[in-house]
Amino acid sequence: MVLILLDQTELSSNPLLQRGLFNPSGLRCKLGDSGVERLQDLLPALYPKYLRGGDTNPLLVPDLTSTEPGEPQRTSENLLRLPLCTGTRFSDGVDPSSVKQPPIFQSREELAGRMEGGTPGARTLLRILGLFCLWITTQAQMKIPPETVQQWATVFSVQLRELTTKYSGSQLLQKKLKDVESIIRIVELDGNDLVKDYSDEIERMLGSKMKSVKRLAESAEDADLYHEYNATMKFDYYNSMMINSVDEDGNSPELGGDFPLEENEHFNNLLVNTLLSDIQIPTNVYNKDPNILNAIYNSEALNDVFIGNFQKDPTLTWQFFGSSTGFFRIYPGIKWTPDSNGVAAFDCRNRNWYIQAATSPKDIIIMVDISGSMKGLKMTIAKHTINTILDTLGENDFVNVIAYTDYVRYVEPCFKGTLVQADLDNREHFKQLVDELHVKGEAKIKNAMKESFKILNEARARGQGSMCNQAIMLITDGAMEDFESVFEEFNWPERRVRVFTYLIGREMTFSQNTKWIACNNKGFYTHISTLADVQENVMEYLHVLSRPMVINHNHDIIWTEAYMDTVLPSTKQLFTTKAQSLLLMTSVAMPVFSKKKETLSHGILLGVVGTDIPLMEVMKLAPRYMLGAHGYAFLITNNGYILAHPDLRPLYKDGKKLKPKPNYNSVDLSEVEWEDTEEKLRTAMVRGETGYVRQSIRASVDKGKRPLFLVNDYFYTNIDETPFSFGMVLTRGHGRLMFIGNVSVEEGLHDLTSPDLSIATEWTYCETDIDPSHRKYSQLQAAIRYLLGLEPDLECDELLLQQTLFDAVVTAPLEAYWNALMLNDRVEPGLETAFLGTRAGLTRMMRYAGVETRVAKRFLTAGDKDNLFTVDHFPLWYRLAVENAPGSFFYYPVNDKGVKYVIATTAVTVSSGGKTAMAGAIGLQMSLDFLEKLFWAIAKQPSDTDCSAIEGVCPLSCESADLNCFLVDNNGFVLISKERNEVGRFFGEVDGSVMASLIKMGMFKKVSLFDYQAMCRNSHHHANSARRLLSPFYSLAALARWFFSNALMFLLDFNFCGLWHADYVVDAKAGYHTSHKQKKVDALQPCDTAYPGFMYDSSVREANSLIKCGRCQKMFVVQQVPDSNLVMVVTQADCDCSRQYGPILLEPKEIKYILHAEHNATVKCNRMKSQKVRRRPESCHAYHPKEDAKECGAASAIFPSLSVGSFSLLASLLLRHCT
Repeated sequence: MVLILLDQTELSSNPLLQRGLFNPSGLRCKLGDSGVERLQDLLPALYPKYLRGGDTNPLLVPDLTSTEPGEPQRTSENLLRLPLCTGTRFSDGVDPSSVKQPPIFQSREELAGRMEGGTPGARTLLRILGLFCLWITTQAQMKIPPETVQQWATVFSVQLRELTTKYSGSQLLQKKLKDVESIIRIVELDGNDLVKDYSDEIERMLGSKMKSVKRLAESAEDADLYHEYNATMKFDYYNSMMINSVDEDGNSPELGGDFPLEENEHFNNLLVNTLLSDIQIPTNVYNKDPNILNAIYNSEALNDVFIGNFQKDPTLTWQFFGSSTGFFRIYPGIKWTPDSNGVAAFDCRNRNWYIQAATSPKDIIIMVDISGSMKGLKMTIAKHTINTILDTLGENDFVNVIAYTDYVRYVEPCFKGTLVQADLDNREHFKQLVDELHVKGEAKIKNAMKESFKILNEARARGQGSMCNQAIMLITDGAMEDFESVFEEFNWPERRVRVFTYLIGREMTFSQNTKWIACNNKGFYTHISTLADVQENVMEYLHVLSRPMVINHNHDIIWTEAYMDTVLPSTKQLFTTKAQSLLLMTSVAMPVFSKKKETLSHGILLGVVGTDIPLMEVMKLAPRYMLGAHGYAFLITNNGYILAHPDLRPLYKDGKKLKPKPNYNSVDLSEVEWEDTEEKLRTAMVRGETGYVRQSIRASVDKGKRPLFLVNDYFYTNIDETPFSFGMVLTRGHGRLMFIGNVSVEEGLHDLTSPDLSIATEWTYCETDIDPSHRKYSQLQAAIRYLLGLEPDLECDELLLQQTLFDAVVTAPLEAYWNALMLNDRVEPGLETAFLGTRAGLTRMMRYAGVETRVAKRFLTAGDKDNLFTVDHFPLWYRLAVENAPGSFFYYPVNDKGVKYVIATTAVTVSSGGKTAMAGAIGLQMSLDFLEKLFWAIAKQPSDTDCSAIEGVCPLSCESADLNCFLVDNNGFVLISKERNEVGRFFGEVDGSVMASLIKMGMFKKVSLFDYQAMCRNSHHHANSARRLLSPFYSLAALARWFFSNALMFLLDFNFCGLWHADYVVDAKAGYHTSHKQKKVDALQPCDTAYPGFMYDSSVREANSLIKCGRCQKMFVVQQVPDSNLVMVVTQADCDCSRQYGPILLEPKEIKYILHAEHNATVKCNRMKSQKVRRRPESCHAYHPKEDAKECGAASAIFPSLSVGSFSLLASLLLRHCT
């Protein structure tokens, strides 16, 4: 540090101060201009009496060659950066010798003596010197002249606007729209009428699917009625896994053969056979079992019905029959691909459409024995049984899980005494808890059975749960107690609650007791001795619950929640559109019964028929052009879960893999429309009401980065004969106003065929899927052929075609204008694409740059879904433009997989009858190099600038290392920076100190946003996890269990205990490795997050301030760029504030609901068990007086006891160890 001692009386007369050579507010010493190369040379010239004979006193003069921290350093411009009081500035022509010399101390000794004895004058001088140094310290920062930055922003605004206006053609388009205002009309859309029209269309579409399913059910039942069972039947059929394959000798395998397949666009371009169906059979089902062969033979009658349905309704997709015996008949026929292990794991009886169609809604209490006798393999089988039961439940069912020993324990303590909805979230939660169960103590079933009955009885009394079937699932290795008193008290004689029993393990000692429980409570008894037995035995309870419905012969039609289409060739395409929900399916299904009189009381379920409906096809019935830039349509189920919504995101990316979220089909409407805090919209829709509600909402675009404040009108109604409700959103203002023009077909067709024109490929201008001969046409081809009269049978949207023709005519001059610029005017390199879009989905564009030189090669190509009109959204540039002032360009950066460029877009309007409607958006895409070249050329003052009237640094240049200059958009994202890697990033990440100041000053406002579909990397915690962490013995016990279980699995893998059961070896290995792998995959878990967005307050046009950062102060100047959404930011470069101000990030933060309360109550648990408003299915079949309940299961053959198996296992282990 340099300390220059000045006499107070000399300050005012010092010629350096008078001539501006010394500027205390400066921070830099520029040497060389005055011939003074070193500060040591300067001080003797200024004050020669300060030093004797050129003595460089270390008290006064620093070592300028030092590079230690805190010492001054040279820069490339020969600038000295001094930490405190060296704020000297020099100009050419200075004669340092002319400076008047103030009094001076001749040595350090004299200075010290004066300080000790001191005179009043010396003490005063020292105080003045201290205050002066303090003042110099706090004032030592660069002064950036705000007027200079303002001038830059103004010049940049003019040049940028001229370029974007000229090369986009926006003024020409606005003029053409002005010219046609006399022949157009503007209408305000009536949301109530629209929602009724669209819901009627959806009802008609879904109604045709239900008719197809009814025809399938009738045919299947008739075929069974006239078929006599043949125990020796031999019948060949097309097995979908064996068709079109040969063995090593080149021969077709049995049940294989040639099965013609052709690519079909209607079926996702898969290879299919539309003339035949074929059969898929799970690997664990014997494909030549007599029951299988008889059922397959019967179902052959469905082939003709499949084909007939498809001819009547060409929009049908997959039709199918799932048999209760396990096979699956699918039309059109396909080649079924097994998994990597060659296993066909798909079992139609596990699918939701089968389970829902086969049974009515149900309340289930799962009771599992965790006493000491259940240790080892029994517990593994029991857990797998619980998980399999949970997999058979759906969103119309309710469940709880109780583990018992000599006391009753709820696996989730906060679910005590209640039933929770069996949605995907809760089922997965139960599975995680069950996986951590451990055996202990002695089994006492009686108390657990009483608790289970109390839960079910109270739920019925309070009108909670499904209000239909009720059942208890008892999973145990034996029942020794007398339960008759419990059943007499709670269940007899009505037997409203069925009891199903699952005897686990080899021993049969208590099989009669276990069976007695089931048979005396209208349930079913099964014996499960291996993991391979679990699936088939669990499914038995579904057939029992279906008996009343079968006997009644009630063909209830069911609709499933949304689910993934498992036959999609690639899920990678799901990330190319925001509305991933539109690539989901729903199924309509119906049960198939045996009509034979001799088996009527048995209630035999033959299977379930159904068909899939792609939700994209349903949502196309609410045309995008009618809903506007921010409008949309959506569907929900009777439980309030999303069926289709543009903001539903069912997939997530884990590394490079796309995976469905665990809860993708149980996302509640309140988690997407989260501004509906009072759930008025949700409640009304779930109840099936028709109405309207208005809400002010915070929306976001550009992958959630850019918040918008909108006022939305929600219109809703129910879809008859389905559990669905339909909703539609129109945005207040431009969203509800639409202009309609009219031109002749001849005039419009001429312009519609322009090479620069395209229309939205995902919209339905004409229905090309009804007649198979039309599927070869694109939407533009179909529209042109219809307008030319070449395809009069096409069903087309007349209003949309009329508007498209009008838009084609009005925008046609832009094609000639853009071409003229290309031919007559030299388009500067970097101006790459001009484009426009209209509400009718019409797009025009001009490529100013060839594909070889164009930076943004993907922009406006088929893969650039964000910037195209799709079935669920308008282009991003269109949505941003309509929220900006018409005629004023909106600029924003794009980072497309590392390729960075800039888009400028503005809205164009049309007025009539005192109303103004958005007609479209027009813009220009330019390279980052071009914008940077323009910016840097403006953001600097020439060396000959007249600085006489400027207070501060002059000349000022953004090219200087002393300055950091940025161009930032209205949401805080960087368009221009000296560091290219900062482009596209949030400015708060780049400079947290300046952004914090701008937020504090009100120039940028924070907007809180929420994501209730997020995925977070979290470990799974329970209420009792603290006990485990605190106990050192728990870790040892866990280690021992891990060692034993892995050793056991090792032996099973090598089949040392083959005498036990061969099937178990394979299943144990698969189960173990699947479970182990699952824990790794599930590192990401569903969670709720909050994250900030930022919006610029355009009323604050400029700002400048100082930021105190430790030993320096940082100056910044921010200036609005007129007629744009941009601000120019100029900051001092050499004051590092990162220690005092961290970066401001847009990273989402998980919302933690767990509150460590006294009784371990958690908000998360309360949310899971909360009963939101829901609408129960209309039908329920829980009882029929003719039901034959005597068929309640049979005991299995006696197997070697567990003790024998354990002994054999131990002997094998010892033998291996000895050898």
